[in-house]
Amino acid sequence: MDNQKNVYLVKNILAIDALNHLRDQTTNTVQFRHYSDTVCRFVFSEAVQTVKTKQSEISTPLEKISVDQIEDEIIVISILRAGMAMLYGAMQLLPKIKIGFVGLERDESTAIAKEYYWKLPVINKGALILIIDPMLATGGSMLHVIKKLQEQKAREIRIVSVIASPEGIATIHHTFPQVAIYTAVIDRELNNRKYILPGLGDYGDRYFGTV
Repeated sequence: MDNQKNVYLVKNILAIDALNHLRDQTTNTVQFRHYSDTVCRFVFSEAVQTVKTKQSEISTPLEKISVDQIEDEIIVISILRAGMAMLYGAMQLLPKIKIGFVGLERDESTAIAKEYYWKLPVINKGALILIIDPMLATGGSMLHVIKKLQEQKAREIRIVSVIASPEGIATIHHTFPQVAIYTAVIDRELNNRKYILPGLGDYGDRYFGTV
């Protein structure tokens, strides 16, 4: 856990190495996708370490044994477009998840996001919600989604990102201090265009090849 309350960092050296490749401007699209999927699997793994489990009985080829299995209903909500870059890693690790999508378009002059799409699965009371966006920059988009999700009465909401800014974390925790944030790294700051420094550029453009 980081020294900031309710912020959890991935310490695995493989995740750190993959993140270094993501930052490198010479990393091409194919490589970027590979390393992005690697980092995302580690961050998601960290984000679900404390999910509820239940004991079940299964049969091996030799005998029956008692095992722990995930009990939580996990719903992943992807903030379009960049959040889709994290879905492959999420589905590899958690194949039973339900997935929702939220479209928020950023005004480049104000950095304020406007909602244009909202499609979520049914959210049951005991569900664990993971909101995903690889770059937690200003925190405005996440804040918008969390506020709307308050009506759903989910058991818990967590944020999963690849890179977070101190400003974005502060924005979220000013209003929702109970929301845990899982990320690979906290970068230095936002620039005057509200991009994370040192960052890695536009995550969606680099992942989807639209640079």
